[in-house]
Amino acid sequence: MALNVIIASPEAIPFAKTGGLADVAGALPAALKKLGCRVALFMPLYREVRDKGFKAESTGISLNIPLGRRTITAELFRGENRGIPVYFIKRDEYFDRTYLYTTPDGDYFDNLERFTFFSRALIEAAVALNLRPDVIHCNDWQTGLVPAYIKSIYAPSFHQTATLFTIHNIAYQGLFPTSFFDVTGLPSGIYNPEGIEYWGKMNLLKSGIVYSDIVTTVSEGYSREIQTPEFGCGLDGILKKRSGSLFGVLNGVDYSEWNPETDPFIAKNYSSADLGGKSACKKDILKEYSLDITPAEPLIGIISRLADQKGFDILSEAMDEIMGLPLGMVVLGTGEKKYHQLFEKLSKKYPGKLGVKVKFDNSLAHKIEAGCDIFLMPSRYEPCGLNQMYSLRYGTIPVVRKTGGLDDTIRDYAGGAGNGFKFAEYSPPALVNKVKEALGVYNERKAWEKLEKKAMQEDFSWNMSAKRYVELYNLAVKNKRKEPVPETPFKKTAN
Repeated sequence: MALNVIIASPEAIPFAKTGGLADVAGALPAALKKLGCRVALFMPLYREVRDKGFKAESTGISLNIPLGRRTITAELFRGENRGIPVYFIKRDEYFDRTYLYTTPDGDYFDNLERFTFFSRALIEAAVALNLRPDVIHCNDWQTGLVPAYIKSIYAPSFHQTATLFTIHNIAYQGLFPTSFFDVTGLPSGIYNPEGIEYWGKMNLLKSGIVYSDIVTTVSEGYSREIQTPEFGCGLDGILKKRSGSLFGVLNGVDYSEWNPETDPFIAKNYSSADLGGKSACKKDILKEYSLDITPAEPLIGIISRLADQKGFDILSEAMDEIMGLPLGMVVLGTGEKKYHQLFEKLSKKYPGKLGVKVKFDNSLAHKIEAGCDIFLMPSRYEPCGLNQMYSLRYGTIPVVRKTGGLDDTIRDYAGGAGNGFKFAEYSPPALVNKVKEALGVYNERKAWEKLEKKAMQEDFSWNMSAKRYVELYNLAVKNKRKEPVPETPFKKTAN
């Protein structure tokens, strides 16, 4: 059966991005299409989409969306990405803003309204377009209300539609005061400890977990970790309860975008058969960051959100010892202000050895992947991680902490058996020792070149991940269609 799939995401490349979710939502639809699925992507029409000059034309469809005591109009626009229709929900009041979800001063005050509106609008748009989805694949808290709507208000119209909900990072849950519950228009029976309620607040991520037919997260390791108090962020209990319907599906890599053989951003293309171009890429990145190390000395790269989660608390303690080693380091990213200040201070302390750019720059990210020898990801937790997989393809050897998707994708070197370097204890000494181990192998040139070639031959393409999603879609549809045709399983509340 050719499945009819809607991907509902608050962001997707190339249109708008804050993190890895955008990479997934941009690449998965095309991979699903290759497997015979009919796919449509839904996302908000942000200012960023228009500023980037992407073509989006009005469908002529306007939707009246209930929002608390008001009814607000959504306009439906259509674009395309890799042959996949992309439907944009337009409402300038909500989406014509500089940032997607949060400003440097904090979250937008009306995020509940914005993404309640988006969630209901995409369901109403599916009806207006007569899409008849077999599956709606929802992503993160911004779409967490969709499964609740499908199980309640929209149950009679979508009784054959299954929902799959993907958790990309359980730390971001979409918590809002209970006093705003009426904005959702959901039946009152949904607000309870077994439903959307969470310690006296609404929790939109929990809504997705509770009301979807299947829950996934972005690696096998992370699916196990989030069922523990240490990594579950308060939702480990409900996830254990849903463990029979909880699966880990590793994110894939879009090798049309991340491939040193064809990458248009790097100084010289290269392959595992001919690594010659990598030295040109290294010289290019050393010049970009004005570093004084020689091309023969190892260069460590970091591309990351600068936050505690990513291991910058232990890295900050380890930096003086690492900078005392014969190496250079380049950093690219934005995040917490304390780390902006820390790395600016460290770059002045270690001029010529440490280069820091506090920003996001896609072309520079490609240059770092190609030009560095080692890629460092010391995360405290990492749902999946993509940069370690990009790094493998570029022959830039990952040094990672044993957690989540990093543990699933990187095998410790162990004398040549693995594809990178991996440490378990979350501490500065464990991090420094593993960096030193990597440097030791780097100095054995034949062993390092063998490792580079081995890393470049790893395959984390979307093909396998998309096949797994299709299996889970079919399971969700099969289970959904065993259920009796509902009327409305909860008592309705007045809008």
